[in-house]
Amino acid sequence: MRYLFGIFILIVYLPAYSGSQAGGAPQFPAEQIIRFAKQVEKTLAAKGAHVAILARAGRPASEMPKGMHFTHVSFALYSQITTADGRKIPGYAIYNLYQSNEKPDTSSLVQDFPVDFFAGVAMLEAGIIIPSANLQKRMLETISSPTYQKLHDPRYSAIANPYTLGRQNCTEHTLDVINAAIYQTDDIKHIKAVEKKYFVAQTVNVSGLELALGSLFSAEITLSDQPGTPVTATFETIADYLQKYDEGSEMFIITAEP
Repeated sequence: MRYLFGIFILIVYLPAYSGSQAGGAPQFPAEQIIRFAKQVEKTLAAKGAHVAILARAGRPASEMPKGMHFTHVSFALYSQITTADGRKIPGYAIYNLYQSNEKPDTSSLVQDFPVDFFAGVAMLEAGIIIPSANLQKRMLETISSPTYQKLHDPRYSAIANPYTLGRQNCTEHTLDVINAAIYQTDDIKHIKAVEKKYFVAQTVNVSGLELALGSLFSAEITLSDQPGTPVTATFETIADYLQKYDEGSEMFIITAEP
């Protein structure tokens, strides 16, 4: 019975942990989502952020695995945005790795905007990492170059191992891009060597047997890239990594204003 319950939990919340699908059914009125999206943008602008790492909560905290809070991570880039009527206005474009709705074991790179990003959240809460000014500059160059696309592996796993190749989720892609910027390389083998040496991943706190059985029922769960104890990257582990190795980086959480 315990293992059957574990499989159920895997199917319900590990794909939700990744939370990397575009859209989703709104759980808040549109005006609240718009107001919160603007609050996030104003906070980033007030801090002078040209590039930030942005996370959202697609599930209530009570439904998340231990050590995991946010369900999707992306990049927010300050830029000139073209409105539907052709006007150019300053704002933040969001660069995502989104899991496919039709083929949940695949992903694609998609650009959208804060209102889209927060459309289906379970909580009006955002995790923010603002790297140092020097790293922001390097990240902007990397995201604007062919390296950003080159580092994308469309073979998706909700619990992708950041130390290995073969599967990827939004947090692993984010981490790979960060390290490509830090070391100014598009060599994925070099990037993985760096991550094995310096990055501390989050243990997936579900038993190996439950994971193995769960993978039979859910295409986005696989152990093919997990040679040992299953681990994955999270917003929190990326924040720890940058705060340790990127002097001047800042992490904070924004909640909706009353």
